[in-house]
Amino acid sequence: MTGISETLKDLHDGERDLEQDLLAAADRHRADHGFHHVAVDVARWSHEHTRRLAEAGRDHGLDLSGPAAHPASGALASLRDRAAEALGRRTEPGGPTLLRDLRGLHLAAARNSLYWEMLAQAAQAARDEQLLELTSSCHPQTLRQMRRTNTMLKELSPQLLLAAR
Repeated sequence: MTGISETLKDLHDGERDLEQDLLAAADRHRADHGFHHVAVDVARWSHEHTRRLAEAGRDHGLDLSGPAAHPASGALASLRDRAAEALGRRTEPGGPTLLRDLRGLHLAAARNSLYWEMLAQAAQAARDEQLLELTSSCHPQTLRQMRRTNTMLKELSPQLLLAAR
């Protein structure tokens, strides 16, 4: 496996994981409509990145699976909520769970951004126009995912961390 194909595989897996993490966090915080809708929207970017990376992988001898199917969040969320309530662990909107989710999402997006940058540099060195176009169109969206989570962390951390005292 070449360095480019290994990076394509790692980035494909990272984008698929980020999509699923965004959708799971959106589901956990569906009462926070601002977060919920943004997370679902930016998860679509990772979904599209995963699809495009799978296509690019074929050109490099890789058989990457396509994007993971979207889980049936409604039924699973309802079951999870009932189980949590029965156990006395009702998840409240925001709080430590939201901060934990935002931190994880930010780190996942940062990891993907690093892979996009590495892939762009390799594509430039190899004069691979298709990979260069892929990185040029997808990486800015990953950077926006990072900026959004960073902004939310800055806005919410003071009040949520001080409320936890």
